[in-house]
Amino acid sequence: MILTGSKIQQEVSNGRIIIEPFDEKQLNPNSYDFRLGDTIKTYHSKVLDTRKINLTKTRSIPTSGLILTPDTIYLGHTKEKIGSDHYVPIIKGKSSTGRVGLFIYITANLIDIGFLGQFTLMMHAVQPVKIYPDMRIGQVTFWKVIGNIHLYEGKYQGSQGPSESQSYKDFGEMS
Repeated sequence: MILTGSKIQQEVSNGRIIIEPFDEKQLNPNSYDFRLGDTIKTYHSKVLDTRKINLTKTRSIPTSGLILTPDTIYLGHTKEKIGSDHYVPIIKGKSSTGRVGLFIYITANLIDIGFLGQFTLMMHAVQPVKIYPDMRIGQVTFWKVIGNIHLYEGKYQGSQGPSESQSYKDFGEMS
C-alpha cells in the first residue's frame, strides 16, 4: 500500500518518516520530490571489478551546471536525508528527468526499511545532459510493510554524499 502525499506529510510530522530538510512544496499526490546534492563521483577505471575497491574521483557540481556524457556511471546523491523504520522508500526518476534521457538509478530503487541517509543516485545519461545542484531530480514513495520488521544495518547505513560500490565486502576480502 502506497502512502499519499498528505499521509507522507503526516508521518514526517509524527517522526515515522525522516526527510531533512522537508519542504511541503515538494509533496506530490503519492510521492515526495527529492533534489540533487552538490557532489558527484566517477570511477577512475572504465573496467570495474566487483571484488576490489574501485577508485573514484569526487567533484562539486557547480551552480552553472555539469554536463553528463554517455558511457559513464555518475554517482550523485540526494540533498535530503531520507529514511523510515516504518515504511519502505522506493525511488523513481521524475518523468521530466527521463524525458531528457537521464536515468537516476540503474537497478537499486528499493531502499531497505531502517536505512537513514542520503540516497546515492546511480546516474546514466543516454545523451549529453546538463544537471544542476538542488534540481528536483527524482521522487520517493513510501510503502507499508506486512510481517516482522528487521531494520537495515548494512554497509551503506548513514550515507552522506555519493557512495561508491562496496560489493567487495560481500566476498569477505579487500584487494
